[in-house]
Amino acid sequence: MKVALVGLPQSGKTTLFGALTRQPVRTGAAGYGAGPNQAVVEVPDARMDALVRMYQPRKIAQAAVEFVDGAAAADRRAAEAGFLQDARSSDALVHVVAAFENAAVPRDKPLDPLRDLRALDAELILADLALVETRLERLEKQTRGKPKSAGAPGIERDTLLTIQKHLERELPVQALEISPSEEESVRHLSFLSSKPVVVVPNIGEGDLPGERMPLLTGLEEWAARAGTPVVPICAAAELEVAQLGPEEEADFLSALGIAESGRTRLIRTVYDLLGFISFFTVGEDEVKAWTIRRGDNAVTAAGKIHSDLARGFIRAEVIPSAALLEAGDPRVAKERGLFRLEQKPYVVADGDVLNIRFSV
Repeated sequence: MKVALVGLPQSGKTTLFGALTRQPVRTGAAGYGAGPNQAVVEVPDARMDALVRMYQPRKIAQAAVEFVDGAAAADRRAAEAGFLQDARSSDALVHVVAAFENAAVPRDKPLDPLRDLRALDAELILADLALVETRLERLEKQTRGKPKSAGAPGIERDTLLTIQKHLERELPVQALEISPSEEESVRHLSFLSSKPVVVVPNIGEGDLPGERMPLLTGLEEWAARAGTPVVPICAAAELEVAQLGPEEEADFLSALGIAESGRTRLIRTVYDLLGFISFFTVGEDEVKAWTIRRGDNAVTAAGKIHSDLARGFIRAEVIPSAALLEAGDPRVAKERGLFRLEQKPYVVADGDVLNIRFSV
């Protein structure tokens, strides 16, 4: 899973990237020459932590998300084009909007997160419109000179013309209803304005824990109508927290009045938005979290582990991680009859612990 951070200049998206990834970051214009900031981030999961304590495995493998922020060229225009390519290849976008005051960050306009979000959306729509126009020109060249008997333009061209009119009305592709066949014909273009979005207002430390901020009212009302999740985060504070050990981090967050870190809330929100869940495999050798789509069945989960398990699937031995942890020991859980056997159609639940029985 890949998530791209996007935002207007001085929104603090690169600071947020550092907080999410717990690594040094390049900020400002200097960050454009050395390539994009990118890192794979382990998904925080208290269930995983508890299973590790129970089994004390030799190996641990947590679920992960790749975050990308930045660009890949020295020239600013080329850099932005490079970043658009990174963003197009992502599964979701995090729109970071400034909601903090800082004397070191001069602004020529009053803070307005909703205005900035709309400006950012407009940039993505313009980028999509340019992509449509380029693709239409290429299709026109490909069909030029072909005999009339070759037939009418294909479904891709017709769909692009529909999308072009829609984008010219300054509306995102996500808001356009098209048929499954039309969607399939343009899937390879990966429109930016068609991607799932999480909005992150980057708030100041004085506004923590970030509840009921009048500055965010307009943005939150818009997001509620659009069905877009909003996760207020103070990127500067989170970057400080990211440099601490687990115990110090908990104390620091508690002192700020924050029950859960912004990185945890944001990653969980992205997971939910994309329809992902986690299941676990456990043992003394390894405890591992696996990512699948919500609604996937047992044989699909088995195939995620190894294709042989899906091909030779017999049954899945299943127990909710909460039940296993409450029992305190897998032997106790078996004695209580908490494990059950499920067949191929079983829909895996978030947090299930699976042991696949198979024969190849």
